[in-house]
Amino acid sequence: MARTRSSATWLALAYAALIVYASLYPATGWRLPRGGLPPVLALPWPAWFPSFDIVSNVLGYLPLGALLCVAAVRGGAGRIAALALAVALAATLSYALEVVQQWTPARVPSLLDFTLNVAGALLGALLALAVHALGGLERWQTLRDRLFVRSSAGAIALLLLWPVGLLFPPPVPLGLGQVWDEARAFALALLDGTPWADAAVPFLAPAGAGRPLSRLGEALAIALGLLAPCLVAYAVAHPGWQRVGLAVGAAVVAIATTALSTALNFGPENALAWWTSATGPGLAGGLALALLCAAAPRRLAAGLGLVALTALVAVVATAPADPYHALSLQAWQQGRFIRFHGLAQWVGWLWPYVAMAWLLSRLGRPDAG
Repeated sequence: MARTRSSATWLALAYAALIVYASLYPATGWRLPRGGLPPVLALPWPAWFPSFDIVSNVLGYLPLGALLCVAAVRGGAGRIAALALAVALAATLSYALEVVQQWTPARVPSLLDFTLNVAGALLGALLALAVHALGGLERWQTLRDRLFVRSSAGAIALLLLWPVGLLFPPPVPLGLGQVWDEARAFALALLDGTPWADAAVPFLAPAGAGRPLSRLGEALAIALGLLAPCLVAYAVAHPGWQRVGLAVGAAVVAIATTALSTALNFGPENALAWWTSATGPGLAGGLALALLCAAAPRRLAAGLGLVALTALVAVVATAPADPYHALSLQAWQQGRFIRFHGLAQWVGWLWPYVAMAWLLSRLGRPDAG
């Protein structure tokens, strides 16, 4: 297969970052392991084998093996070489993380975990090769060529990650990018005990403290939250009716993903508890704006996307945490989502900023259209 820049490469990097985060979480209490280097490099065999850990270690590395294998095949590697490369990279990552875990008292390194991780990566790579043998990659390439220009790997990766970010409950529906509370807390922690700590507190106070968004502000945030990914897609999509399909599809995915997140937190009967008097107008307005921009040239769509994303993070930064948001966070951070929330949380925080960086790079390309 001819060498093709694949979105699987970017997705594999993002997923590897998640694995690092999940494997070292909570990354506190670092201490030097006893016994010197040889015992650290020799992973111990565990005394017990929890069934959940066995399943999670296999399934956790399965997508990584599949993504690495697809990226290698799409990059021009043969099937055997792609399989070997995917397993070798996944095994190297797993072994390195198991070794580093010996510096963290909250994590228990294990040779069994490493073995299961490699098995999961091998299974994922084999599944990817099976899909390739059945013509799945070729059909995806045909669909991609029909919808998008050739240099669209980064945008496709962003679009695939967008619903993942929506799974972590934002302060307002579709309002990704509220990382400022975490940044403020980090800055205050750095300044703690310094002569500048008291003087910095007023400047680092939350901008929206005590002032909930108005109905218009909430609707605006929702509209921008839907418009932004549509414009990212338009920056690499061919003009035509397919853009209308992308916009309508984004609206459907946004509603379904937000409902899924709410259902997981509060039960299926409360799947639409996030729907307020501002949600319908916000979604309708965002979809209308996306349809109006459907005929825009790709370079103009990229520029409009930068404007929409900047406005989105500015509005979301002023949104305080409402009771629904607080309950959702508690359910994610204290309940059954603790092993998964890191992925959706980081994607939700960083997606608008990564998208802005990609759009800036897109505007600098001579083939941006």
